[in-house]
Amino acid sequence: MKSFSCHHVVRLLGVVSKGQPTLVVMELMTHGDLKSYLRRLRPDSENNPGRPPPTLREMIQMAAEIADGMAYLNAKKFVHRDLAARNCMVSEDYTVKIGDFGMTRDIYETDYYRKGGKGLLPVRWMAPESLKDGVFNAHSDCWSFGVVLWEISTLAEQPYQGLSNEQVLKFVMDGGFLERPDNCPDRLHSLMQMCWHYNPKLRPAFQEIIEMLRDELHPSFTDLSFFYSEENRIRARDSDDFDMDLENMESIPLSSYSPGDEGDEGTYEGLIPYTHMNGGKKNGRVLSLPRSSPS
Repeated sequence: MKSFSCHHVVRLLGVVSKGQPTLVVMELMTHGDLKSYLRRLRPDSENNPGRPPPTLREMIQMAAEIADGMAYLNAKKFVHRDLAARNCMVSEDYTVKIGDFGMTRDIYETDYYRKGGKGLLPVRWMAPESLKDGVFNAHSDCWSFGVVLWEISTLAEQPYQGLSNEQVLKFVMDGGFLERPDNCPDRLHSLMQMCWHYNPKLRPAFQEIIEMLRDELHPSFTDLSFFYSEENRIRARDSDDFDMDLENMESIPLSSYSPGDEGDEGTYEGLIPYTHMNGGKKNGRVLSLPRSSPS
């Protein structure tokens, strides 16, 4: 993280290694994590700051900011493996950034599922190929991005509410995906569906997602984003396309999967990263979910 320099990725300022516990000093993100922020915007929230729920334009801006941070990480050949609203942060001016790499694990423990007594899995955000074969790359991060869009649209409801973690795991591996949220704009839902193609190679790259949204973004995005940066222009010029070398990206999780737990090394039990890509199978069905607020 020390080498990361992107407006849409939370900056690491320093580490205090003297004494215990070790302290990580990060850029201040005044409004906290995106999941908590979205829940505070619910009309019936006791902690509502007096702001209405985000408009479509604001949701698109959030989506583009998250996609830009992810495009930067992908360009650096890092795979996040735990992209979710809880791991995005909201700054003083309401910019959303990729951050908190795994450090919200204790706060949102129920978002993770311990498989076989080993590492904790964020199964409700994971792509089918990650659940089946341990494949993690930019394509699987894109699936998770689709779930983040769903969280934004629902003001951070729990994905697959009413299903157990085991049921979610089977449902997604069998071709299922989240239903369209109530009152979800067509634009946002179409983007979610693109991210949830069963065939990973049919999902858009993060650069392509920004390309789709660029005409609706705040003018400051042009000045601040990785997408419009000189670094990205040079990289794009030197590569055949934006989605470069996805099969050989670093298998370095930016979030911790409980290393040290019962001998766990931080990898998923029975899952070997970068085994092969699933292909051909199309999205099969949409689950009709009960509409109830998470606790």
